Order: sequence, then structure tokens, then C-alpha cells
Amino acid sequence: MRWSTLFIPTLREPPTEAEVISHQLLLRAGYIRQLAAGVYSYLLLAQRSLLKIQQIVREEMNAIGGQEMLLPALNPAEVWQESGRWEVMGDNMFRLKDRFQRDLCLAMTHEEVMTSIARGELRSYKQLPQIWYQIQTKFRDEPRPKSGLLRVRQFIMKDAYTFDIDAAGLDVAYKKHDKAYRAIFDRCGLEYVVVEADSGAMGGSQSNEFMVKSNAGEDFVVFCHSCGYAANLEKAVSSPVPAALADPEGDFTPEEFHTPNLKTIADLSTFTKLPETSQMKSLVMAADGKPVLIMVRGDHQLSETKLNGILKVKDLRPAHPAEIVDWLGASAGSLGPVGVKNMRVLADLALEGRKNMIAGANKNDYHLRNVTPGKDFTPEYFDLRQSTAGDTCATCGAALDIAKAIEIGHIFKLGYKYSESMGLRVLGEDGKEFTPIMGSYGIGIERILTCAIELYNDKDGMFLPAAIAPFTVVITPVNFGDAAQKAAALQLYDSCKAAGIDAILDDRDERPGVKFKDADLVGIPYRITIGKKLSSGLVEFIERKTRASSDVALTDVVAHLKTKLTPQ
Repeated sequence: MRWSTLFIPTLREPPTEAEVISHQLLLRAGYIRQLAAGVYSYLLLAQRSLLKIQQIVREEMNAIGGQEMLLPALNPAEVWQESGRWEVMGDNMFRLKDRFQRDLCLAMTHEEVMTSIARGELRSYKQLPQIWYQIQTKFRDEPRPKSGLLRVRQFIMKDAYTFDIDAAGLDVAYKKHDKAYRAIFDRCGLEYVVVEADSGAMGGSQSNEFMVKSNAGEDFVVFCHSCGYAANLEKAVSSPVPAALADPEGDFTPEEFHTPNLKTIADLSTFTKLPETSQMKSLVMAADGKPVLIMVRGDHQLSETKLNGILKVKDLRPAHPAEIVDWLGASAGSLGPVGVKNMRVLADLALEGRKNMIAGANKNDYHLRNVTPGKDFTPEYFDLRQSTAGDTCATCGAALDIAKAIEIGHIFKLGYKYSESMGLRVLGEDGKEFTPIMGSYGIGIERILTCAIELYNDKDGMFLPAAIAPFTVVITPVNFGDAAQKAAALQLYDSCKAAGIDAILDDRDERPGVKFKDADLVGIPYRITIGKKLSSGLVEFIERKTRASSDVALTDVVAHLKTKLTPQ
């Protein structure tokens, strides 16, 4: 393709509305334009990159036996109601009615539709296992679209679904997808980690996320660089930082003291001159409408993911202020576990063995000192807290690192959540019906591109991996009007095409500096510059990522480029 004929609307200045680097560069380099909040048009360069990513995904999915389909984005409410997710998805789902007032939605994912196909077509164990996938547009009514393509309302996703006879078969399918995902992200040139994760509204017994460390991320991931342990912050298990001050010795009785207008742990710590690690934080949750009192150390945060994994309820939320007063007789900020009989009391493991701590008195503006878990109240102990900076690995004892990250893929063992609720049954080898077990596996196509930009950028633009860049090489004659340069450029362009190399010829009547800046901005991995040294049979070969430059014979430059593109 010739640059002069293409629509590549580059911008010289970063757009003011763009906060993260990838958003800035996607706009500046002319990849995308915003139509509405969280809705983008993909222009030429973005579309070329996204199609390359999709092809890599397609090849690796086909390699594990995946069968590509394309399912409707517009779904009737009935299939979502069968699985129970019509209500669970809440405001995140785009909902609409047709002219006959029938409920419809724009699909966020396709477990229900895939299961309905399986239910109608699979009859025997002999038809299992199955791996079905699609690359399809999805929709999410994101309340706060931001960060360009990282948080959007419309996006492209590869979603795959497996149907197996039993758990052993699901294990095989899960491992196949894990291997395929690693191959996909390796081929796309990403640096990523695989972490333990929560299944959330998807359901299931096990899930792993593929994450790219980035300050643009909104997830937090806990890493152990010593043993390789990694998990989403909500799921991570770790050994807590020891208490800042040893507990007072002695078998004391809880003693009430006045704490006027002290509502936070920080306020209480200042007032008592005791660290937050000596305080107990009381949190009241409503679990399917029933009260549960949660106790964690003052400097710790509750992981609602872990709590929901223990309680296994459909609706878990913080209690409303009126509910708190009704259940405990005091407002938030003065709550505690002593004397509580009308609800379950759960305590984090970091409180086990502690003594003579401070907790609320369930009386406004009063607290108790000398509260000992296990003596003054008897909780159920669980791992309930989020990991914090300074924690150590529960496996090897090494220091943990917590970093922001972007999720690019997620694999789930769904189990029987959808096949059971939607009545999928097949005949087994013994002639009896059984329910197939399922898995679900997703990849965010735009997120691969976005993460590559977040990883590989500098002050002049981006430098994308060759496998997913819109073009592999740009051929840049300094003066396309010069007959010799034009002839050499056209010869190189034709040679690249013949070699299967995706080239763009910058034939514009622009100053060399403008051409160079545009090439640097849009992320083309290699540039061949044709200038004065052509009289000696040489051209300049530049690698965008390293800025390395070398003079190469015109007759050898395509072969030189091919060596750069060959995996080492």
C-alpha cells in the first residue's frame, strides 16, 4: 500500500481527553476515533492490527481442535433467564424490547447460547468432547468508560466453550486452552503472567487470568518472584505483616471507654495512641438479606471475593445504615463482636491468637479495650482479607510484590452451572443420561493491542511487535521525486510483497522529518530509508524498538529483514 492513498490521520499533540499512554497513542497515530463514551471506530491501522491478532488467535485455537462459529449478538431474554443471569448481570447488560415488547439483550458473553445449541444437538457421549469458539462483538453497559480501549461498552472477544464427559476431560480441555493462550500471547509479543482468579458471575470451580503488568491497569495482582506464585488481589493468599505492637499481656476483661465522634480506624489509632494493627475493624454485610459480622485487623481490607466464596450466596452487599442500627443497636464506627448473638461472626485468620485488642462497643461513641478473640467472642476463622504491601508468600516466605495489571485473557472451569440449569443431557456409554461438564475461555482482542502499546512506547510513539503491527516495514525514500530513489523504493516494495512481507511505501511529497516522525508514531517495527547512500548501493535499515541503524546493500535488505522476522 502507498501512504499517500491511505487514511492515517495522525495528530501532533496528545489529546487532552486521553489519560493513559495507549489511549493517547491510538488517537495520535490515527488508529481510532471516538463515536460515544466507550464506543470507538477502528480506522485502517487499528483494523489491520486487530485482524492480525484475530488470525493468531484463530490459528492457535484451531490447533487445539477448536471449531469456529459465529453466534448472534442479539439474544432473547429467555436463555439468560434459564441460567439465572438475566437478574445477576443487572445494569451491566444492555436490554431492549422488540416491536412486540419481548425482552432482548446485547450479549456480554455466550455461555447460554452455546449451551442451547449443545442442548438441541448433542445426543451421545460419542459426540464429546467439543471445543466451540467464536470471535464476536460483545456489549457491556460500562458505567464509567475510560482509558481508551481498556474500559469500553463495545469490544471484540474470542470466547470458547468446551463440553466434556467428566472432570478429567475438563482438565484436559483447560490445559489445552492454557497452552493455546500462552502461545497466542507469546506470538503477539506480550510480557504476561498467569494468576489465580475469581470466577465471579461466570461461576465455576477454577479460573486463571492472563495479566500484563501496567500502570494503566485497574486490577491488582500479587506476585512472588521467588516461587512464581501469582494471584489476583481479591484471591491472593499471603502471610500478613506482623502487628506493629505486641499485644498487652494479662487476662483482662473488656472495658468500655468513650470515643466521641471517632468513626474510622485511623481516628481511633490517633486517639488511643495504638497502631491500627491493635484495632479490630467490624464490617456488617447482608448475605441474601441476612446479617453477617466480619472482623478484620484494623489495617486490613476485606476481600468480598473470599467472603462470597465462603458464604456462597447470590446477593452479598454492605449492610445499609438503617439495617446496621436495627441489627446491632449502633451506627458504623462503633460496632464490635462482643455480645453479638443474632448473626454469624466471621474473623480473619490474622486475628486468631491475638488478645487485648480494641473493638467497638455496639454503643454510639464507645469502644472496648482488652477484647480477646476466642475468649470474649467466638468467631468462625477464615482467610478474609486482601493481601497488602509487605506481606510474605504463604508458600515460600519470600516478600510479595503488588502491581497494577491489565487482564487480557481468562479461562474458567464452569462445571455444571449452565449445562445443569439449562437441561443439557446426553446418553452415556451405559445408556443412561448424564450432564456434560463445561469450560469457558475468553480473550480481549483490543486489549492485546492496547497492552502492546502500554508495554512498548517512547516519547516519539509506539513500537509494536511485528506480528501485530499494521505494517511490518515502511519503505521511506527521502525524495520520492528523485527518479533513482523512486525506482529503488518501488523495487523494494515489490520484493517485500513477493517475500510475503507486509510493507507500506511512504510516497508522500513531505519533508523527510515528517515521514520519520509519522513512522515512529504509528509503531511500524522496521524502516528502510532510501537517501544519498543509494549512489553507493546502500540503504539505511532502522529497527524502531532499539533505534539501531545500519547500512545494508539494496540487493540484500529484504533478506536482512527476513532474518529479523525469523524467530530465534
